[in-house]
Amino acid sequence: MPSRSRARGRTLQPVVLDDLLEGVFDVDYGEADLEGGEGEEESDDDGGSEEEDGEGSSDDDDEEEDDEEEEEEQEREHFVEGGPSTRARVSAVAAADAAAERATTPTCPVCMEPWASQGPHRISCIPCGHVYGRSCLERWLTQRGNRSATCPQCSKRFKQKDIINLYAPEVTAPKNELEKEISYLRERNDSLENKVLHHDKLFEEMTKRQIVLEQGIIDAVSLKRQKVAEHSDRAVHLEPSTSATVSFCSQYELFLDGARVIGIDASNQIILASGRAAAVGAEHVITKISMGSAHEPFKVHLPPDTKAIRDMCILPGGSAIFTSVGRKLSLFSMTTDSVVLQCDLPVPGWSCSADVSSSRHIYAGLQNGMLMVFDVRQTTRPLHSMVGLSTNPIHTLHSVIDNNGCRKILSASAVGPCMWDADNNQSRPHLLTEMDSQRVCISLACAPPSSDVLVASFRPKVEASEDATASQVYLSQTPTRPVGSGKLGHHALVRRTGNASFTEGPTCYANVSEVRMSKSAIIPYGDNQHLFAYGDESLHGVRTWQLPSFVIHADLCAHRQPILDLRYAESSGGGRYLGCLSEEKLEVFKIS
Repeated sequence: MPSRSRARGRTLQPVVLDDLLEGVFDVDYGEADLEGGEGEEESDDDGGSEEEDGEGSSDDDDEEEDDEEEEEEQEREHFVEGGPSTRARVSAVAAADAAAERATTPTCPVCMEPWASQGPHRISCIPCGHVYGRSCLERWLTQRGNRSATCPQCSKRFKQKDIINLYAPEVTAPKNELEKEISYLRERNDSLENKVLHHDKLFEEMTKRQIVLEQGIIDAVSLKRQKVAEHSDRAVHLEPSTSATVSFCSQYELFLDGARVIGIDASNQIILASGRAAAVGAEHVITKISMGSAHEPFKVHLPPDTKAIRDMCILPGGSAIFTSVGRKLSLFSMTTDSVVLQCDLPVPGWSCSADVSSSRHIYAGLQNGMLMVFDVRQTTRPLHSMVGLSTNPIHTLHSVIDNNGCRKILSASAVGPCMWDADNNQSRPHLLTEMDSQRVCISLACAPPSSDVLVASFRPKVEASEDATASQVYLSQTPTRPVGSGKLGHHALVRRTGNASFTEGPTCYANVSEVRMSKSAIIPYGDNQHLFAYGDESLHGVRTWQLPSFVIHADLCAHRQPILDLRYAESSGGGRYLGCLSEEKLEVFKIS
């Protein structure tokens, strides 16, 4: 046969199984294999000659093997004669990379995929000792007619029955690039999580130490202020010679949702609380509560144009006034449970008060910094409209009488506490403390009708512009608090030094609201003694201090939410009450 004669005396070339190995590696035959191959072909050739001569010495199986070898030889010759276009697919770089990969990773040399310890692609070997995935060997045999085939690496012949399964306890599959990246990212994530946990622990420890240091600073400052105040108070005889005890007993408690402002009529044992009704889109209401009876609270619906109430003041005779966002100053009768009078305001009202000497005159502090005076007998227009020192809202109003018996109005806005002449609409108010651009006044407490002792509350002013650097001067001089406990501000005692002059005295640090203009109160007791009460943000309750030393007197029962409103009331019979309101409940303490 011509193909057999061509096989003699010829050196075999490296064979690449294009359809099986897909251009991954070379198959190289050694000298021994070549000699063995020639011997086999010669024997085959002899067998073929004998068959041609009619001797018939070869069986059918040898004839089939000769035919298969001839076909394989033709395939190899076809590949060798394929030229550069075929050989280009098996580059030296690819071959080197494939060899390096095979040397370092347990993969099948045919498909370059990891083999498994079980399943179709389980690890198997053939008699020559080379290891493959079983499915690759079986596919190679199928392509060769399911009879026999040669090893892709050494060309040793094997059959189906020669495939041996290898039993390994575990075959580790190499990770591809994506799996390696995922593994790296997971390890990196675990490392970062450990660092975050470590940093959280350090931050918690630092926060605890900071709180301890801050409390030490506050206590030291308070003690120093107390000593200075005691020394100065002896000179002006403001420190009482006898001490008295003050106790607070919870008199009334009611879970009240949605209330924002309260007023206490101590003489009639009635509490008024303003807010919005529970229904969605409901109107604003006033809840009337009787402290001395078991009757359910009674809700009074306000006129639709009233809107939210900002401040409330109880008047003698069973009535109250309130200012609202609806640009109204309203008079409410607790006898008829209705709004009996309304005065129009040019802008929303923020605060209100009534003349301590005559209930005919009522006052409204406006959002634009103006003060308006009305007479309840004639409400078509105000008696006086006075312009303030700034356009900041007036959030607090108190009607007082000075040492000469003249009517005065104390107010507070962001610039600080001011005093107005209620009888002269031409005068502008004068500031009671020095102007300080680094702080904002958020509350003013007094004990009407006296204006001798005042307490103004401040928080640091934080600018949103480039001027914020200057505001940090004040912030850097005060301890800081963790987020969520309010802002560290201070309360300042303001005392009268003359008929129209005041001076700012001792102060104390406290946690104040960052956004609200909170209410505060001065509670007189004993022989010209006073307590100062304020809703502390970190406590979610009311803290009281002794004046003028600012020594902490007592912390009242804490709420779950910050205190929104705080009111002191005294009845004609001498009963004294302190009411506080949070988002979830109203609580009234009896003072004894």
